[in-house]
Amino acid sequence: MDEYPVIDLSHLLPAAQGLARLPADERIQRIRADRWIGYPRAVEALNRLETLYAWPNKQRMPNLLLVGPTNNGKSMIVEKFRRAHPVGTDADQEHIPVLVVQMPSEPSVIRFYVALLAAMGAPLRPRPRLPEMEQLALALLRKVGVRMLVIDELHNVLAGNSVNRREFLNLLRFLGNELRIPLVGVGTREAYLAIRSDDQLENRFEPMLLPPWEANEDCCSLLASFAASLPLRRPSPIATLDMARYLLTRSEGTIGELAHLLVAAAVAAVESGEEAINHRTLSMADYMAPDQDSVELRS
Repeated sequence: MDEYPVIDLSHLLPAAQGLARLPADERIQRIRADRWIGYPRAVEALNRLETLYAWPNKQRMPNLLLVGPTNNGKSMIVEKFRRAHPVGTDADQEHIPVLVVQMPSEPSVIRFYVALLAAMGAPLRPRPRLPEMEQLALALLRKVGVRMLVIDELHNVLAGNSVNRREFLNLLRFLGNELRIPLVGVGTREAYLAIRSDDQLENRFEPMLLPPWEANEDCCSLLASFAASLPLRRPSPIATLDMARYLLTRSEGTIGELAHLLVAAAVAAVESGEEAINHRTLSMADYMAPDQDSVELRS
């Protein structure tokens, strides 16, 4: 039985207050679950996606390029948007309004079509030919009613040779013209460089940057949101500029790593009975930044 007395949980959001009354092991499970923190830049990105989603069908559709460092919230934004437009079924016909496909790590047109068909759950024939895959993919995209195609890890296109890159960029233009739906590219700065190498695509893809975080009022607001959503029984004094600088230094300035660090500190807070994220629980947190990880592996 959890014997920690619950006195005042007013520092938490209402939903987190209910969770804070759960036993420690259940709270740790909830702390480790994904959570959405709607900071201004993420909300702006969602609004742009909604605008594109509602865009009337026309010959030259606008597209979006969501650009930012690895682990800086791009995929979380896409997933939040996809869940707002879920897969549905009508008279035994599946509808996929927002289709998310990951760019293969070894890019080629045929590998992309394989990934595209797999994302729609289409069975693949052994050794299919490219023209067959192209026609099948286009037919299925129309059949399931895809209204927006999101290509994650778009920077992987630069891993291919110059011929593969050119073929894939041509494919993007072809899909945009053929389907008349908005395309959304998601990736690092390299994705932007790839799109910029094609004048026509550069004109069609509007870039939106998700930059690394800095220690400022926006970051303090973000930290306050995290503190209010994690079911700890004491207030966490993390929404200060000094704490923001400390946390961003440890987490390399990305929201993904910041979330991992705060979750690890929150788990330590529950396990130790400290019940707040502070310098003590941050020092106890089972967290290592990616750069530290790679240094230890090499040593």
